[in-house]
Amino acid sequence: MSAQKWTEADVPDQSGRIAIVTGSNTGLGFDTARVLAQHGAQVVMAVRDTAKGEAAAAEIRRAAPGAEVTVHKLDLGSLASVREAAAELGSAYPRIDLLINNAGVMYPPKQTTADGFELQFGTNHLGHFALTGLLLDNLLGVDGSRVVVVASVAHNIRAKIAFDDLQWERRRYERVASYGQSKLANLMFAYELQRRLAAAGAKTIAVAAHPGVSDTELIRHVPGSSLPGVKLISGLLLNSAEMGALATLRAATDPSVIGGQYYGPDGFRELRGNPKLVSSSNQSHDRNVQQRLWAVSEELTGVKFPV
Repeated sequence: MSAQKWTEADVPDQSGRIAIVTGSNTGLGFDTARVLAQHGAQVVMAVRDTAKGEAAAAEIRRAAPGAEVTVHKLDLGSLASVREAAAELGSAYPRIDLLINNAGVMYPPKQTTADGFELQFGTNHLGHFALTGLLLDNLLGVDGSRVVVVASVAHNIRAKIAFDDLQWERRRYERVASYGQSKLANLMFAYELQRRLAAAGAKTIAVAAHPGVSDTELIRHVPGSSLPGVKLISGLLLNSAEMGALATLRAATDPSVIGGQYYGPDGFRELRGNPKLVSSSNQSHDRNVQQRLWAVSEELTGVKFPV
């Protein structure tokens, strides 16, 4: 391992490992998939737009000739799609080493998923919650298997789990607070999942990571983000997608990682930099809220976990 900064070069050989990466046709997910493939993993790119996914897979194969990369349809905004994808993936890959819950939406205008959930909460949290529950049996017997949940510094920005109005049906919709709720939910899910895995004596661990603030397509709904001056400043201040993906890659592959840890950039306020072990908000560690969120998520998705 590098003496100071953890980089792509520190990713161990991934030969023989099967990794499913959601939202991997662009941005952080693409670079996560690329690096895993370059280090020998068989990568499944689980994406909503399979045409873009195939183009991204071809780009990875050009960067890593001989890489095993496949594309699979997954729309996290539809529980029917999640169930269909999980059934197909579970059948095709009886052994899964890595499930990387990366896909997400950030700050869109108010919208709902196919199942009527607020888009950010439904996609970022409920879709991944359901996918993980449906695929977990394929990880449980695998030595070194991991579920990696991609969270955000936004878990601490105007964030709370509003059980009385999770879908923003009663309150005036606030896209920043909604995103914060979904990212707080991601972290709480990872922590509660790890607790359940440990209690079951499972070989699988759950780990969380965040990319800092990365210059990817995810920020397209941020007001003014397309202005030339803003884009220039963003390039100077924000993590690139390649750098932002490093925290996920470390959580997924570093042999020293243990369940329940959280990785993010080492720079100022964790906005950019190389990955290190970081802390999340006190709120994210509230076990009562974690357990209540879990129960509500099972009810909303209809997915029960084997742990």
